[in-house]
Amino acid sequence: MGIIASEKLIRIEENGINLVFGITEKNQIKLLHFSKAAFDEADLCKVGAECKAEDAARKEQFLDEAFQLVQVSLSGYDRPYEKHGNKHIVTAPGYLLTYGGMEDSVNENGRKIVIVQEDREVTHVRVETVIQFYNGTSIVRMYHTITNEGTQSQCLEYLSSFCYTGLEKEGESSSDTKMRIRIPYNGWQKEMSIKECRFGDVGLSQTQPGVYQRTSQVFEVTNTGNWSSKKYLPLGYVENREAHTALFWQIEHNGSWHYEIGDQNTHFYVCVSGPTEVQSHWFKNLAPGESFTSVPAAVGVSEDCFEQAIGELTKYRRLIRRKNQDDERLPVIFNDYMNCLFGDPTTEKELPLIDAAASCGCEYYVIDAGWYASGQWWDSVGEWQECRDRFPNGIREVTDYIRSKGMIPGVWLELEVMGIHCEKAKRAPDDWFFVRHGKRVFDRSRYQLDFRSPSVIDHVNEVIDRVVQEYGAGYIKMDYNIEPGIGTELGADSAGQGMLAHERAYLAWLDDVFARYPDLVIENCSSGGLRIDYALLSRYSIQSTSDQEDYRNYATIAANAAAGVTPEQAAVWSYPMRQGDKEEVIYNMVNAMLSRIHQSGHLAELAAQRMDLVKEGIACYKRIRGDIKKALPFWPLDVADNEDLWVCGGLQLSDKAYLAVWKRKMEGKSNKRRHEAGMVCTDTTLSIPLGRLSFADKGLQVSCIYPEKEPVHFDLQGDIMQVTFEKKVMARLFEITFIGC
Repeated sequence: MGIIASEKLIRIEENGINLVFGITEKNQIKLLHFSKAAFDEADLCKVGAECKAEDAARKEQFLDEAFQLVQVSLSGYDRPYEKHGNKHIVTAPGYLLTYGGMEDSVNENGRKIVIVQEDREVTHVRVETVIQFYNGTSIVRMYHTITNEGTQSQCLEYLSSFCYTGLEKEGESSSDTKMRIRIPYNGWQKEMSIKECRFGDVGLSQTQPGVYQRTSQVFEVTNTGNWSSKKYLPLGYVENREAHTALFWQIEHNGSWHYEIGDQNTHFYVCVSGPTEVQSHWFKNLAPGESFTSVPAAVGVSEDCFEQAIGELTKYRRLIRRKNQDDERLPVIFNDYMNCLFGDPTTEKELPLIDAAASCGCEYYVIDAGWYASGQWWDSVGEWQECRDRFPNGIREVTDYIRSKGMIPGVWLELEVMGIHCEKAKRAPDDWFFVRHGKRVFDRSRYQLDFRSPSVIDHVNEVIDRVVQEYGAGYIKMDYNIEPGIGTELGADSAGQGMLAHERAYLAWLDDVFARYPDLVIENCSSGGLRIDYALLSRYSIQSTSDQEDYRNYATIAANAAAGVTPEQAAVWSYPMRQGDKEEVIYNMVNAMLSRIHQSGHLAELAAQRMDLVKEGIACYKRIRGDIKKALPFWPLDVADNEDLWVCGGLQLSDKAYLAVWKRKMEGKSNKRRHEAGMVCTDTTLSIPLGRLSFADKGLQVSCIYPEKEPVHFDLQGDIMQVTFEKKVMARLFEITFIGC
C-alpha cells in the first residue's frame, strides 16, 4: 500500500506534462508530481531500511505537511508545524483546505483544469485553482483565486501562483550531485546574464542524503518595485541531471514578485508568487464576499536542457501575446538616441538622419527624448507638448517628412512620471501620485503617477491622442526611468497592494489604448530592459533589451535575449560609431540581425563603405525576418557570459538555422569558461558543435550571409564548425542548412 491509495490518484498526461494529484484520507488534494518523467510513488518519501525508524514513521507526517497545491496565509492563524524562517510553506489556512471538486474541460487554448478547495470550519475561504494547458507546448498557466465566504474580514498575507514539492525526487543520487539551477540576473546595461549553480552553491546542500532534514535556509529570487526585472528576469529553471528533466517558470507580472527554493522533510520545494508581505510590504484585507486572484505563472517541463526550456517558453509567449502586425512584419526601426542625438533633437539635426535612415531601408523613424522641452528637461517632464525652440514649424513638419520618405514616424514618451518641476504636477492633487508617510514619493526628481486615478487616465489618454492624431506618430517608445519602491499608501490596505492595484490598472489602460489604436506600435522600454515581463509583453509588441552603449558588450545581451523575450519582440541597438572601421559596423549589425533591428548612429556622416555595410545588413535582415518570427533559440556553446571572449547564439527552424558569432578582445574577456568546458578555443579560433540541430543527421552545410564581401575563414568537419577571426573585434552571421537543401 502506498502513501495514497492508487484509486485516489488523479493522473493527467497532456502535451508531454505528467501531472499527478492525490486525495488523502483527510480529503485534502496534494500535487504529487509535475514533470516530463513518469510518476513513481516510491520517489515521494525515500526513507526506509537505511534510515532510522523514526524517519520512516514520518512518512504520513511528510504527506500531511507537504505537497500543498496552493500556499495561502491569512493573518491570525497558527501553523501546526514549524516552517523555519521566512519560508512560504505549511501556510494557514493552506493546510486546512479540503478538496471540493475538479472540472476538466477544453477551450480554444487547450485543456483546462479547475480545482476547488475550501476551509469551512475555521477561516471560511474558498480557493479556486486554474491550470490552463496550451496546445503545442509543454507549459501550463496557473493562478489561484481566494474568496472570503465567511462573515468576518480576513487579511491575506501570501498567495502562491505555483507551489511544488519534490523538485529532486527522481533519481538515486543526492541533490548535491544531480541538481542545477539557473539564476537569471538582469540589470541596467548587463541584461540577460544567466548563471548556472549547484544547489550547494546557493545554500541548498543536502547535508545528509536520504535522511530527514529541516533547515531555515531558502534560496530567494525576488523583485520589489515597479521595475519588474531590475535585478532578475521573472524566470526560473531547475534541472535534474540524473533523471534528465527540468522544471521552469515565468512570473507574468509587471511589479513585485517572488520565488523561493528550500528544503522540506527530505525534499526540495519551489514556491512562486506575486508580491508578499515579507518581501514586498504587501497584504490585502478581504471583506466578506470579496475575492483576490494571484498573478499568473507559466510553468513548464522539458529535458534537462535550458535551450529546450526556452524553446517551449518561446512558443508559449507567442501564443499568449496580443495579435499584431508588428510581430508579423518585423519592420526595421531607426531611433535617433543611442550614440547619436542622445536626447537633443532638432528639426535641423533630424532631416539628414531621416534621409540616411530611409536610404538604408528603415521602416520606422523614432524621435527620441527631448522633443518636448528646450535645454535640460529631466525634472520638468509631464505635459508632453512639442517644443517650438527645437521644432520651429512644429514637430508635425518632421513627422510628415518621415512619412514622405516611406517611413512611419514615432516619438518617445515617459507617461508614468511627472518631473518635480512640471507645472501640471504642481497643480495636480496628491491622489494623482504615489504617496507614503503622507508625502509624494520622489525618485530621481520625478513623481510616480497612480493609474488608479481616473484623472491620471484622462491625462495620459489626452497625450496619446495628441501625439497620434496631431503629431502624426504611429510608433511610441514608452520609457520608464524611475523606481518608486514598495508602492503607495493611498486608498490601499498596504503599500504593496497600492502598487499591485496601480500595475493592474496600467495593464487595463494599455488594453484600452490598443483597442482604440490597434495598429499603433508601442515599445516597452525601462532604462533599457528593466521591465522584461509577460504581463507587459503580452500586450506590447516590442521590448527594448538594453541601454548598453558599448557595442562590444552588447553581444552578450543580443545572444541571450531570447531567454527573456521572443526574438521578434527583442529590440537590439545597432549604432555604427562616427570614428570606426568596417569591422565595427559589421559587429554592430550582427548584434541586431537575429532580433529586431533598432538602428541608430550618425548614419549621414558614415563613409560610403561603412554605409554600404549598414544597407547590406538591413537588406539581409529583410530576407530572413520571416524566419525569425517562427524560429526557436539555440546556444551551441550554452548561454553567453559577460566575461567571454567568444560569444555565440542563434535561431533554428526545422530545416535551417542562423548563427551569430562574435569575438571581442577586450580587458576582462577570456577563453577560460570555454576551456573549462573542453572546447577548442583560442584567441583566433573557435570550434562550435552543431550536433543538437534537429537536421544535423542529414549532413550540414554553412555559408556566411553577412557580410558577403568581407571574407572570414570557417570550416565544417561533420557537425563541428570552426571559425577563425584574426582581428581583435569581429562578428559574422552564418546560415546553416542540411546538404541538398
